[in-house]
Amino acid sequence: MTKTPTIRLGTRQSPLAMAQARETRERLCAAHGWTEDAVELVPVRASGDKVLDRPLAEIGGKALWTKELDGWLHEGRIDAAVHSMKDVETLRPDWLTIGAILPREDVRDVLVGAPSVAAIPAGARVGTSAPRRAAQMLHARPDCSVVLFRGNVATRLARLAAGEADVTLLAAAGLARLGESGVGTPLPEDDWLPAPAQGAIGIECRADDSRVRDLIGAINHASSRLQVMAERGLLAALGGNCHSPIAVLTRIDDDSIVMRAAIYSADGIERVEGQARFAAHDAAGPARLARELLGQAPPAIQALFDGTAFDGAA
Repeated sequence: MTKTPTIRLGTRQSPLAMAQARETRERLCAAHGWTEDAVELVPVRASGDKVLDRPLAEIGGKALWTKELDGWLHEGRIDAAVHSMKDVETLRPDWLTIGAILPREDVRDVLVGAPSVAAIPAGARVGTSAPRRAAQMLHARPDCSVVLFRGNVATRLARLAAGEADVTLLAAAGLARLGESGVGTPLPEDDWLPAPAQGAIGIECRADDSRVRDLIGAINHASSRLQVMAERGLLAALGGNCHSPIAVLTRIDDDSIVMRAAIYSADGIERVEGQARFAAHDAAGPARLARELLGQAPPAIQALFDGTAFDGAA
C-alpha cells in the first residue's frame, strides 16, 4: 500500500527549482523526523519557462513564475509551493502566505567570461535579461552592450559558450545549489549590489491551512526572513516592476536592519543610492528609504517606479 504523503510541495520543473524543492524536503524531514516519502515533490511547468525569446516584462512579468503554482494551490492539488523569492511578485493574493524562508544563500552575482567588471573587453556584449544587471553593467561599463539571455543556468552557459555574448551574470546561490560553485567570479556585494531577495528560497501555502503553516513554519529562518521581507517592503514602496532596475544589500546588525539600495535608469546612465538603518520589525523603514531614493531621482529613473505604495508611510 502506497503511503499518503504528509505534504505535497509544488515546484517549477527547472533543474534549479527542483534542487530548491529537494532542499526544502530535506529540511522538512530533518525538522519533523520524517522519511523522504512523507514529502511529495510535484513538478509544474511555469509559463515563464515556456517563452525564452522575449524579456519577462514583455510577456507577463514575475507572475509567469507563480501563476500555475498559485492555481494548483488554490485547487488543493498541492499543499505548498517552493519559490525563488526574487521571482515572486511583491503583491500576492491575500489567500496565500509565506510560510517559511529558508536560510539565505550567497547573495552575490557571479561574472562569467571575465575575471572582473573592469577586465571585460571594450565593447563586449553582456548577456542578461535582468534590468538590474543590465543597468548596473551599463553604469559601470557604458562601452558595453546588452543582449537578451533567458533560460536556465545550463542554457545561458551554453549560449555564452556558443558566442552569443562575451560575458554573462548568474546568481551565486543558484550555481551553489546546482553544484557549480566553481563557475565564474563572484562580484563583491558591496560594489555590485544584488537583487532584492536574491539567494532566498520561500515556501508559500494557503493562509487558512493551519496544519501546513505549522509544518512549514518549523523550517523558517528568522534572520533570513527579516532581510527578505524588508527588501520586499522596499520593492513595494518604490512601486517597482519587472522594468525597474533595483539593487539592494541588507544586513542584520544586533536588533537593526542596515539596508543599502540603488535604483537606476534603464540605460544605466542615472543612478541614485541611499542607506538606512531601522529596527528589525519596523515595516515603515524600507518605505522611508524608498521615499529618499525617489526624492533624489531624476525623471529617467522616476519613470520606472510609481512610488505610490509608500504614500502616507511614516
